[in-house]
Amino acid sequence: MELPKAFIRNIGTLLGETECRRLLEALEAERTCSIRMNPVKSEGLEAIPDSSLSVVPWCTSGFSLSNRPAFTFDPLLHAGVYYVQEASSMFLEQALKQYVSSPVTMLDLCAAPGGKSTHARSLLPDGSLLVANEVNRSRAQILAENLTKWGHPDVAVTNNDPADFSRLPAFFDVILTDVPCSGEGMFRKDPVAVQEWSEANVELCRQRQRRIVAAVWQSLKPGGLLIYSTCTYNTEENEENVRWIRDELGADVLSLDVPAEWHVTGNLLAGESFPVYRFLPHKTKGEGFFLAVLQKAGDMEKEELKGVNGGKEKKKKNVGGGGRPGASLSQIASDWLLAPDEYELEQINDRLIALPRCHLSALAAIRRSLRVVQAGVAVGEQKGRDLIPAHALAMSRILRRDAFAQAALTYEQAIAYLRREAIVLPAETPRGYVLLTYQDVPLGFVKHIGNRANNLYPPEWRIRSQA
Repeated sequence: MELPKAFIRNIGTLLGETECRRLLEALEAERTCSIRMNPVKSEGLEAIPDSSLSVVPWCTSGFSLSNRPAFTFDPLLHAGVYYVQEASSMFLEQALKQYVSSPVTMLDLCAAPGGKSTHARSLLPDGSLLVANEVNRSRAQILAENLTKWGHPDVAVTNNDPADFSRLPAFFDVILTDVPCSGEGMFRKDPVAVQEWSEANVELCRQRQRRIVAAVWQSLKPGGLLIYSTCTYNTEENEENVRWIRDELGADVLSLDVPAEWHVTGNLLAGESFPVYRFLPHKTKGEGFFLAVLQKAGDMEKEELKGVNGGKEKKKKNVGGGGRPGASLSQIASDWLLAPDEYELEQINDRLIALPRCHLSALAAIRRSLRVVQAGVAVGEQKGRDLIPAHALAMSRILRRDAFAQAALTYEQAIAYLRREAIVLPAETPRGYVLLTYQDVPLGFVKHIGNRANNLYPPEWRIRSQA
């Protein structure tokens, strides 16, 4: 790897000659690979049977692998059993566990592809709502896919510019800003990051990061937490921006309890001692990462959010069809849910959505103010008088599995299903909608019509590559 000379010079100034040499040697070494398990889906499963696992110290569900498997061809990945994520970025767990102990409304502002969002959703206390946002439309779809597979109902995905959140003043208890950066910490992983690096780009990123934080600051409640993170090493995008947030926005910089054996590096800005946390690959197993926790001045106040859905979606009244004789679509959908009384069923165009009742007012405010990609859990789609179960329902933890006939797939069948190929089920399989499983984990639905089963896997998610 040929690194920019200016980068080497700057790192030498920042770390000193010896540490700089060790970092550069680490960047030439083979990069690590790690996964984070989904606590709801992974119990009793060995997700990567061909790799030895070692625990990521700062993440209770994180594991480093001895080699990188062909993840695309593991059905458990597509079922949301685990997420492939850099070990260092799993350090988010420490901020949330040490400072969030009661239900919150949290925003992950720059969320795609979804690593930190899925992690946060697993960590937040029950009763919390996560809003995961991505400004780029195509990346917002990837974010929605990954959160759908993760299977938690208390999530909304939005596609907005940071400035749009000014429409929701004092709305969020926690905001994560994993801001776009110069990507120095990704040099070992992404050759493009090396090619695009320049001192001028570092300065552009520093300014952009401040604009992003300033734009979303008023959406944070008094007393709320701002978690600031990057995947870069320099102090311009890290400590200097944290100092700016402290001085210009009046935030307090909070400390985390971090064991010395984790070898996390602290503040490198001359003349400053506020707590920050930097991961360097020659000291910690993972790629480059930086995180700081800040608190907005003032006392946290719980506010009642009032209002109704102001979105433009056209709603329809429920009509009867399918399932129990004489049952309405809402009745059929309710039968598919584990705790139907906890959800409001809403029909938008041809789709039936389950929205958590405890978040209805917050979701209404979000819909009035933002461009929402998805919220709650898609339960089914109306086709004539029939309700077709949605793939999101199969992925969700609110699915009542015994509401459907089930069929277990072999590995070969599971891959064929994920390629959206035809599936042949045992002759004794009942006709109708069947939930397919792999290693007893839901993988999706088919409609069994006797001699064949119509594959209902989302076409845009199918495996396209060859083994």
